[in-house]
Amino acid sequence: MSQNGKRTWAVIGGGNGGQSAAGQLGMMGFPVRIYDIFPESVEAIHKKGGIEVTGALEGFGPVECATTDMKKAVDGAEVVMVIAPATAHRDIARDLAQCVQPGQIVFIHPGATLGALEFYHVFAQHGVQMDSISLCEAQSLIYATRLVEHGKVSIKGIKQTLAVGALPAAKSEAVVSVLQEAFPQIKAARNVLETSLTNLNAVMHPAPSLLSASLIESKWDWKYYLDGITPTVGALIEKLDAERVAIGRAAGLDLPSALQMYKEMYGVQAPTLSETVKLNKAYWEIAGQKKINTRYVTEDIPMGLVPMIEIADLLRVPCEVMRTIAKLGSFMLDTDLFAAGRTLKNLGLSGISAEKFLEFVERG
Repeated sequence: MSQNGKRTWAVIGGGNGGQSAAGQLGMMGFPVRIYDIFPESVEAIHKKGGIEVTGALEGFGPVECATTDMKKAVDGAEVVMVIAPATAHRDIARDLAQCVQPGQIVFIHPGATLGALEFYHVFAQHGVQMDSISLCEAQSLIYATRLVEHGKVSIKGIKQTLAVGALPAAKSEAVVSVLQEAFPQIKAARNVLETSLTNLNAVMHPAPSLLSASLIESKWDWKYYLDGITPTVGALIEKLDAERVAIGRAAGLDLPSALQMYKEMYGVQAPTLSETVKLNKAYWEIAGQKKINTRYVTEDIPMGLVPMIEIADLLRVPCEVMRTIAKLGSFMLDTDLFAAGRTLKNLGLSGISAEKFLEFVERG
């Protein structure tokens, strides 16, 4: 504990989410450091002495340091929170393995799909004693947020509830009790398979992005959720979402539908997904992208849908909508989004049985 009785946090990642989290933590009086690979981001935060927060929260969050030296950020921190694109997780895990310390909580926020398993695999490859740390992941980013400029964020909304699971599952309650000191809305998931299979980004991002190609490539400004999630697109997403719920059922999990998650996380409810997202004020200002080669496709297919498809195949659950969207993304981007994705092979679990996989999620 620090002198003021609050734990020290290290935020790995200086993008939208990372600066929002560091800003909020600083506003709450937590000692916080932030690491980023971009010098211009670090220099701007260092010059200001912290991060200005606007929108759903208003204030200034001081930081102890902003640095491009990961070891400096991590040394002595009690919680190491990774807020970065899932495509960077493997590299971050490799670098973090060189400086992570016994007793630390490594919190992947969010983990996308099977993010904790990726960190576990890389950490183990690099000699980290896995029983000496606590590894956990969140189902989603707690914020709907955008970076105004380096050192200033606009938080559009904050989720009312957020599930976090640990690997192994037995550590979930202890980890969550620490995270709740800063984020009381965090709740313990049964395991990291529950958090991975409630990854809304994989549900809400790839299909609408691919099916909005004409809007993306037009001269018009548009809103991602308000314009992109039309009734037909929303209905397709609900079919994909039903596959996700079925995968969870095969794994012994009673997963909420996307409609239920919007009610829990944002307090909005309507009969259809298309109607529901339009009630969410946190989404009203989210602009539609201007290029098809967007994180909503390049990240949320290989690190979101592909591992869901892998789990579905392992548990023998049909997932033709998921597979179709993932293939469509590969065709439209002219790249194999499966090969670079979180396949069981790439996670060091090639040939594992369904029983052993589920046991690993529970026990590590």
